[in-house]
Amino acid sequence: MSKFELAPLPYAHNALEPYVDSQTMEIHHGKHHAAYVANLNKAIESNAELEGKSLEELFKNISKLPAAVKNNGGGHYNHTLFWNIMGPKKGGKPSGALADAINSAFGSFEKFQETFNNAAATRFGSGWAWLSISEGRLVVSSTPNQDNPLMDVAEIKGFPILGLDVWEHAYYLKYQNRRPEYITNWWNVIDWDAVAKRFSESK
Repeated sequence: MSKFELAPLPYAHNALEPYVDSQTMEIHHGKHHAAYVANLNKAIESNAELEGKSLEELFKNISKLPAAVKNNGGGHYNHTLFWNIMGPKKGGKPSGALADAINSAFGSFEKFQETFNNAAATRFGSGWAWLSISEGRLVVSSTPNQDNPLMDVAEIKGFPILGLDVWEHAYYLKYQNRRPEYITNWWNVIDWDAVAKRFSESK
């Protein structure tokens, strides 16, 4: 019986300091993400017909599946993406085909940042902000809770290449209620090479 697993972080807990603090990373990955994986496996065990399916397969019909599969499956997928599009000594701007696509879709990198920051800052309550490929074009969106653009319930569907967690557990220890400051600082840890790889894979 295949089970979903929590992969280790691709860097040390303190690698994203000072922008994302070590204690938050330990709790976020080791407690929150780990709980999503454990609860997803429990939800799958209770629904034998779902065993062996990938998260992407589950998301296509997620509206017909138990809430526990959506919430925990989304939590596992979203956080796995999140860890892997960040890294130490990153930041800056994208280049090459991804930069061209951003300029084409938004007019400039700065306009894209402004659009993305707004989506992240104005998501009421818990959720995510996304940059996705939708019908061949880059789009910014946000989703509630642990939803994502691959799910059939998403308002704007697409293949996510960049995601920002705006649940309070992602930033509260360091930033308290200052979500916009967290969003601004997060740009310093984006691994644009990893984002560009997802962009090329989406084609």
